[in-house]
Amino acid sequence: MRTPHTPSKRIPSKWITHPETGADIPAVREILLAAFETPLEARLVDALRADPAWIDGLSVVSTGEDGKPVGHALLTRCHIGDAPALCLAPVAVRPEHQRGGAGSAAIRAALRAAEEMGERYVTVLGHPAYYPRFGFGRASAHGIGLTIDVPDEAMMAMSLDATRPLPSGTVRYAAPFGI
Repeated sequence: MRTPHTPSKRIPSKWITHPETGADIPAVREILLAAFETPLEARLVDALRADPAWIDGLSVVSTGEDGKPVGHALLTRCHIGDAPALCLAPVAVRPEHQRGGAGSAAIRAALRAAEEMGERYVTVLGHPAYYPRFGFGRASAHGIGLTIDVPDEAMMAMSLDATRPLPSGTVRYAAPFGI
């Protein structure tokens, strides 16, 4: 039972997602600045928008019923060895909406859009307890690695096409990632 002093946090039962438009850019920047301790991720997304790795339609915003953007997920071009793939990063949600499904909605919408575009593979460097719910698994099990040291369980990959197994090789990110 809620007491009069316990604030209720309205969590939309259904998040609305859409590909980022030019009008969303300031709101996406605000989401990134609010979600992370430093402006590095906001600067990264700005740099990726100007990079050949950017793919229109794969920067996805999640909103509540009021249309206000609260979550964001971005897929950009990377490579696993010589095979074209996508990198999921960053994913961000305004702090007051975290743990409410806005990030998951944006990720699922971005992965669906990528699959509809014929993309085959996606990588993510992230929390090993969070990303497996979307189909990601340990990349090293498929012979996928990085040129930098990261915890093995944090580097994950998935195939968007069950008939195409993940390739092996070293992940090469877009230049703005600096890896």
